[in-house]
Amino acid sequence: MRIQASRKGRRVLARLSGELDHHGAAEIRAKLNALIADHTVSELVLDMGNVTFMDSAGLGVILGRYRDLSRRGGRLILTCVPGDIDRLFEMYGMYSLAGCGRGMLDATDTI
Repeated sequence: MRIQASRKGRRVLARLSGELDHHGAAEIRAKLNALIADHTVSELVLDMGNVTFMDSAGLGVILGRYRDLSRRGGRLILTCVPGDIDRLFEMYGMYSLAGCGRGMLDATDTI
């Protein structure tokens, strides 16, 4: 799993690529935590377009970042979610928690 990140103001855009599973969950959790550690960050946009697989550990990573941001009044936005992962998110009600963008975003886009 790789992450490319950019920041514009209070928004961080993280483009994920690869498998978000139990093998790399701890590393990805740590990287995402570092991206949102600055409490002036109020939005984390996760571009899921290049995620090829995700298991329950990956879902836990995303839910944890949602929890961390929402506790401080921020929000998580999911975008470019591949079909299989989209079905998983629908099944677990992720879209009722996190915002959802449909296309490619950059850190300057408004949602």
